[in-house]
Formats: sequence, C-alpha cells, structure tokens
Amino acid sequence: MCGEPCWLIETYLNAAALLDILVVALIFFGLSLLLRNTQALSLLRGVVILLAVVSLAASVFPFPAFRWLIGNVLTVAAVAIPIIFQPELRRLLEQLGRAGFGLNRLPESQRVRQQIIEEICAAAARLSERRQGALIVIQRETSLQEYIDTGVILESVVSAQLLLTIFYPKTELHDGAIILREGKIAAAACVLPLSSGRNLTDRKLGTRHRAALGISEVSDGVCVVVSEETGQISVTNSGRMIRRLDANRLRTILQAFYAEAEQAPSLLKTLTDRLAQLRERLSGQPEMKNRQLRG
Repeated sequence: MCGEPCWLIETYLNAAALLDILVVALIFFGLSLLLRNTQALSLLRGVVILLAVVSLAASVFPFPAFRWLIGNVLTVAAVAIPIIFQPELRRLLEQLGRAGFGLNRLPESQRVRQQIIEEICAAAARLSERRQGALIVIQRETSLQEYIDTGVILESVVSAQLLLTIFYPKTELHDGAIILREGKIAAAACVLPLSSGRNLTDRKLGTRHRAALGISEVSDGVCVVVSEETGQISVTNSGRMIRRLDANRLRTILQAFYAEAEQAPSLLKTLTDRLAQLRERLSGQPEMKNRQLRG
C-alpha cells in the first residue's frame, strides 16, 4: 500500500542481491578458468567431496570427539590448501598483477611476431627433416623466469640458423629447452617440469613431449616440440598437444596463439566491463518504471 517508494526499495534490494550472486559466480567462474585442464581440478574436486561428506557426517551423528577432530582437521586444511594449490594461486596473482591494467610490458609489434614465427617454422622444418629433437617455449603472459634461470642466458636475436645450431646433437646446449621472451632467445638448455601423464593420450611419448606438456600446464606459454625419433612437429598449449604438423600448419597455429595473447582482454577488465553494464541496466530500471507509471 505504500506505493512507489516501497517498489523502489524492493527493486534496490533485489539488485543488491543479484549483484552479490553475480560477484560470487564470477569468482567461481574465474577459478574454474584458472584450474581448467590442470591436475589441480581433479584434486580440488576430491577435496570438496571429502569435506562435504565429512561435514555431513559430523552434523548427523552426535559424536563430540568426532566433531572435535573434524574441526581441527578443517583448521589444518585451511593452511594446507594454499600450499597444495601454490602454483595455481601464484599464476592467478601474476595474471592479476601483470595483466590487470596492461601497463607493465610493451606489446611486441606485428612485424616482430611474424618474423619470430617465420624463423621458428623454418628451423622446425629443417629439424624435422634431419630428425633432430627440439624444444622451443614462447613466453606469453605468465613469467617463466624460474625456468630461464635453470639454463644458459643468451638474450640473443631469434634466427633459424641459431636455433639449428643450438639443437645440433653435438653442441653443449642441445639437451634442454630454449625459452623466447620479448622477441629474444632468453636462455637455452633450460629444464622444464614434466607432465604427470594423466592428460597424455599416447603413453609412449618421451621426456621431451612430457616437458612440453608440463610447461603448458603450469603457464600460458606455447611450446613447439620436434620429435627426435619420428621427426614430427607438435605444439602444446594449456595442457593440450596438437601433433603431426607441417611448417604451414605450425605457422597458422602460432599466428593464432600470438593473436590470442595480444587481443585477449584481462580478467580484471572483463569483470569491470560486466559490472558496468549491470549497473547501467539496474540504474535504468527505476526510470523505466517511472515512465510506465506516468504513462
């Protein structure tokens, strides 16, 4: 009976509740994107199921000692979970701190990116013909400094001749990976983390391919790998491997990944845009209602 003021109060309360639900949903959506295609997803699923079952059992059965044990276990779990998911949390903080406003690095020019792609494709084709193994990692948003530190620092211009020389079997630097950063070869003979094998479709893949998958699971880097046994060229990204490539297909894939790295909006910017759109819609609802009442 209070008329329009009560309707406005009800509208703002509903808007606040909707915004609250949206923020929580966006948080879970961001976490799901972060953990997708990683080993942490299955581990997190197991932890959630275990906590749900234990909490349900503690609330149903009147066992004081059991409840005390569960309460202490949950306290320990609150400390242990950040340690278990340390790589994923570190990756999330790096993305928020580095890509949030896009001020920390200068994007590579289209000409430089295209030149790097051509040099990599030319070297990969020659290495494939010679059946010489290679492992080339291209850093994108996630920093690979900890893996660069395991190798020999070069900071040299990317060229097909240099790549062929590094991966020649009789050189000192051929055993390991090279990492490209900001248009240069940052280091060679780098040690990469190995994939555990859960996402491997072919169990016969060697150490080089497992390392290529491993670095793509812990970062957003793109890895080009050439098999020493078969000469096949493969690309890994986000824990997945694309195999049996030639120079032309490799060029197309690398161009797509470079375009994705350059054009993909940051998570913070996306959330800000969505919230701004929601505020505009919510602020327009009372005005539309007033117009309807006046009409």
